[in-house]
Amino acid sequence: MSLIFNTLINMTAALIQIYIWIIIIAALMSFVNPDPYNQIVQAIRKLTEPAFSFVRKKMPFVVVSGIDFSPIVIIFVLNLLISILYSLRIY
Repeated sequence: MSLIFNTLINMTAALIQIYIWIIIIAALMSFVNPDPYNQIVQAIRKLTEPAFSFVRKKMPFVVVSGIDFSPIVIIFVLNLLISILYSLRIY
């Protein structure tokens, strides 16, 4: 039973880590202004924009002088969540 539980925790942590990389890519894309009609760009924005807008709405101070720090906040929270998940593992 602990093997299944640990596997689920590891898979969840891996999915969160993939989402962190998607957030990093979205943040880097904001610097280069890619083609908005590209399907990959649209998919990345559809995956990240709900989280960005949620953080901007709940924490309006993350946008300072036009610089959006919401990706940093989200990455911090997701890394905290990964740490909590790893602390729940059964040995």
